[in-house]
Amino acid sequence: QVELVESGGGSVEAGGSLTLSCTSPNTRAYCMGWFRQPPGKEREEVATSSRLGTATYADSVKGRFTISRDYAKKSLLLEMTNLKPEDTGTYICAQAQRSVCPPTKDGYDYWGQGTQVTVSA
Repeated sequence: QVELVESGGGSVEAGGSLTLSCTSPNTRAYCMGWFRQPPGKEREEVATSSRLGTATYADSVKGRFTISRDYAKKSLLLEMTNLKPEDTGTYICAQAQRSVCPPTKDGYDYWGQGTQVTVSA
């Protein structure tokens, strides 16, 4: 069992910024991703990072969010800028124990508990 622990969520006004962090003992070794679940909606992919660092982003966050890894802290980061009310949701870190990230959320093996992000207009 792999434990993923998220932190950094909070409440901000539109246009603000937050940086989320996800710690895991083997962040370096596998595909890692950030997902979010808006209230009353399905979980959706936000950004992913392959083992070699190739990043992908949902169209809705391109140019505003940046996914990266802090190997010293064994963390996966999500820098979020110019936040919008539609970014509100529970942000969840996930790990797929493979080098290349799977095409859907069903391919991920481990999930964190999530951290809440609320953006007010």
